[in-house]
Amino acid sequence: MDGSCEAVPPSAGEGYSGTILVTLLSVLAFPTMFWLSSYLYCELCMMFRSVPDLKKRYDATWALVTGGGTGIGKALSFKLASQGLNVVVVSLDDDFLKKTIEELKEAYPGLEFRAVGCAFSPGVDYMKEIVKATKDISVQVVFNNAGFMVTGFLDQAPVGKLLANMECNATACLNVTHHFVSTLVKEKKKGCVVFTSSVAGFIPTPFAAMYASTKAFVSQFASCVHIETASLGIDVCAVHPSPVASNFYNNLDHKVEMIEAAAKNAVKPSALPDEIFRAIGYCALRDIGGLALGTRMGTFFLPFNLFARLFAVAAPYMPDWKAHNKTRQ
Repeated sequence: MDGSCEAVPPSAGEGYSGTILVTLLSVLAFPTMFWLSSYLYCELCMMFRSVPDLKKRYDATWALVTGGGTGIGKALSFKLASQGLNVVVVSLDDDFLKKTIEELKEAYPGLEFRAVGCAFSPGVDYMKEIVKATKDISVQVVFNNAGFMVTGFLDQAPVGKLLANMECNATACLNVTHHFVSTLVKEKKKGCVVFTSSVAGFIPTPFAAMYASTKAFVSQFASCVHIETASLGIDVCAVHPSPVASNFYNNLDHKVEMIEAAAKNAVKPSALPDEIFRAIGYCALRDIGGLALGTRMGTFFLPFNLFARLFAVAAPYMPDWKAHNKTRQ
């Protein structure tokens, strides 16, 4: 014996088992890698895509923006005007709407701007006002942007306010989209319909149940109509922005620390239009900003039932839950 030893080759069984394990892991990893690669590819393409000129793309003269008096809607109105489009601005009939129209006219004196002051509330015939204001023009570019949030536990909010939230965030989108898409199809014209949605619609969202539910509807609705109208030259998409510094977070019914924490990193509304435009004609859904992208990639692999169950177990220990639970009747 010289103290050396020979390496013992693995048995055929051990090699076979290793191959099976590697194959199994590869098969299980494939869906994740496919999802991540396809998702990131599309997002990167849109990040570097040139901003489309909607006036030239659709040979359009008029656009319409709901919730256009402030925030993202106001920024979109200015962006559309910068491309030479006349704009119908639909918003609450308040000083914000008046000021926005004045600023648009001052900045773009060669264009026309129409204000439609109305509330997207149950029982209000807001479509009558919109149809009246657009009956003599052809609106080929539509941005469904109006929306607000009711915070707190579902049982803490008056049902009337919840229904108003549904009307503004979801039902109004349906009414506006149905009218203008029907008109475009009838007149055989190209155009686009864009929705401001939220990644809140893809995850359980306590303390903002109605907001998340309506945004889930909006994104699904946009995806379905996207398929129905793509062959007609009518582009439909929904965008999911990260928090934006606007009046959206003002006057919430209940203080929610998670929402306030997210709002601290909010970007200015002026940062959104170019990113929103880049999605038009390219995709059905787009996540914009770090929070939206991170939320999507961090939760896509969790089955919704498991996610909701884990959230339900952890929720009673959250500061927001403890604070609002004290006031439940």
